[in-house]
Amino acid sequence: MIEELSIRDLGVIGEAVLPLGPGFTAVTGETGAGKTMVVSALGLLFGERADTGSVRSGAAQAWIEGRILVDSHGAVAERVRELGGDLDESAESGAASSATDGEVILSRSVSAEGRSRAVVGGRSAPISVLSELGSSLVVVHGQSDQLRLKGQSAQRGALDNFGGAALAARLAEYRSLFDSWQAHTAEIDALVTERSARIREAEQLRSAIDEITAVAPVDGEDDELTELAGRLTNLEDLRLAAAEARENISSETGDAPDTVGLIDAARRSLERVAHHDTALAPIVEALENASFLVSDISTQLASYAATLETDEVGELDRVQERRAQLTVLTRKYGPDLADVIAYAAEAEPRLLELDSDSDRIEQLSALVDDELAELGRLADELSALRRTAGEELSTLVTEELGALAMPNARFVVDVQPREDFGSSGRDLVQFLLRPHEGSEPRPLSKGASGGELSRVMLAIEVVLAAADPVPTFVFDEVDAGVGGASAIEIGRRLAVLARSSQVIVVTHLAQVAAFATNHLRVEKDQDGPVTASNVVQLDGEERLAEMARLLSGLPDSESGLAHAAELLETARALAVRH
Repeated sequence: MIEELSIRDLGVIGEAVLPLGPGFTAVTGETGAGKTMVVSALGLLFGERADTGSVRSGAAQAWIEGRILVDSHGAVAERVRELGGDLDESAESGAASSATDGEVILSRSVSAEGRSRAVVGGRSAPISVLSELGSSLVVVHGQSDQLRLKGQSAQRGALDNFGGAALAARLAEYRSLFDSWQAHTAEIDALVTERSARIREAEQLRSAIDEITAVAPVDGEDDELTELAGRLTNLEDLRLAAAEARENISSETGDAPDTVGLIDAARRSLERVAHHDTALAPIVEALENASFLVSDISTQLASYAATLETDEVGELDRVQERRAQLTVLTRKYGPDLADVIAYAAEAEPRLLELDSDSDRIEQLSALVDDELAELGRLADELSALRRTAGEELSTLVTEELGALAMPNARFVVDVQPREDFGSSGRDLVQFLLRPHEGSEPRPLSKGASGGELSRVMLAIEVVLAAADPVPTFVFDEVDAGVGGASAIEIGRRLAVLARSSQVIVVTHLAQVAAFATNHLRVEKDQDGPVTASNVVQLDGEERLAEMARLLSGLPDSESGLAHAAELLETARALAVRH
C-alpha cells in the first residue's frame, strides 16, 4: 500500500505531497491542473519508460518518491533486502498496519536529458527493479494502457484464482505430475541422444575395472614396495655394515679389543677399589648395564644380518615388476594408489547403471505413457473446471458492466483447448468483450475505448477482488463518458473494491468522488511566470466546495453546495448498505 507520494517538477506539478493511505482516494481538479500527472508519477515510480517531455519546463529533472507499506516478511521486502536496501519495520499506518508491516521508500528521477535513476530502500538499483516490485504492488488502469490481465497467462491465472479451492487442488496435482513427466521424458531423451557416448564410457570403465582388478592393488602397498626396493638394492652394503658393527661391539676373532671386552675391563678395574669409595658403586652398576645393553645390540645385529641372507636378485626383480604395474595404474587413474582404488570402487556402480540403459529406457517409456494418460485426464478435468468458472466469471462481470453504463456489453471468458501440454494444462484462456448486441467478442484491448476499458477492468477487478487481491489499484478517468446514476454505481463499486485494496482514482465526477475516504485536489498556481500545480487534501467545507464545483462548476453556489451535501450523504448511506 502506498502511504505517501511526493512529486517534484513533473509536468505542471512543481512540488506536491499526496497523503494516500488505505481506502479510496479520489484525485480531482480543473482541466489542465495536472491530475493525470499523478498517474504518470505512479507509472514512473514503478518502472514505466520515462519521457523527457514530462520534466517541468525550466527544471533539471523530475523526481518522484513513494513510501510503500509492505509485509516485512513478504517477497517485496526480501527483494529489497537482496538489493541491500533498508526496510523500516516500525512503520505504522493506522488501522491498516500490523505486526508484520514495514515501510520501504522508492524513488525515481528523470533528467531533462533523459537519464533515469532509481533508488530502492536507500540503495541505487536498476529501473527494471522498480517494474519488478511494481508488478507485486500496484495495478494501473489508465486511458492509454491497461497493465493488469494484459496477457493470456495473466488472464488464465486470474481465472484459476477465481475458480477456488477445487480448481487450485486439481492444478497443483496436474503441475506435480507435469514436472515428473517432463523429468522422465528428458531422461529418456538424454539416454537415447547420449547412447553412443554412454556405450563408449561403459567400455572404458569395463577395461579400467578389469585392468585394476588384475593387479589388485592394496592401499599403501606402493610405499612399502619403495622401501623394500631400497633395501634390496643396497643389500650388500647393509650386510657388510652390520657385520662390521657387530665385530666392533663383540669380536669373535679375538685379534682386537671389542666394545664388550673394554666395558667389562673397566668395570673390573673399578670393582677392585669400589669398597674404598661408595661414590664408585653407581658407576660400576652403569658399566654392568652398559655391558648387557651392548651385548644385546650385538645379538640384534646378528639377527638382522641373518635376514639379509636371501636371493636378493630374484626378490628385487619381483618387487620392481610389481612397482611397475602400480605405476601404470597411477598414471592412468591416479595420481596416487588410493585414487586408483577409489576410481575402481566408483566405476563399478556407474558401469552397472550404464549397462542397464536399455532396461531403464523401457521402464521410463512405460512410465511416461502412464503419466501422459493421467495428464490428459487431469487436463480434461482442469478444462471443465475452467469452463465452469469462466461461465460464472462472465456472468458476474457482465452484470457489473450493466450497472456501469454498458448495458449491452457482454464479457466472455473463452477457454479453448490446444494440442500440447503446458505447465498449467492445455487451455488457452482469453478475456473477450462484446461491446454491443450483434458484434463479435474481441480481445479487451480491441473491444472497447479507453474509458470503456477502464470500466471493464473495474468490473473485472470488483469480481476478482475476493479471490485475487492486489495491494493497490489506480484508475485514470474510469468514469469517462458516464454521468448520473451510472457514475454513482461506478463510485459505489470503487468503494467496494477499496474494502480489500487501496484504490486511487483520478476523476472529474462528483458522483465518484463522493465515495472516497480521502479526497485530494490538484490546483494550479499561475502567479509566477510558469504555471505550477500542487495538491491539497480536502475535508469539511473545502471538500464540500470542491464537490459543488464538480457538480456545477461553481464552488460557492448554494444549490451546488446543497446538492453536494446530499450527494455525500447518499454515498455514505450506499457505502454502509453495501
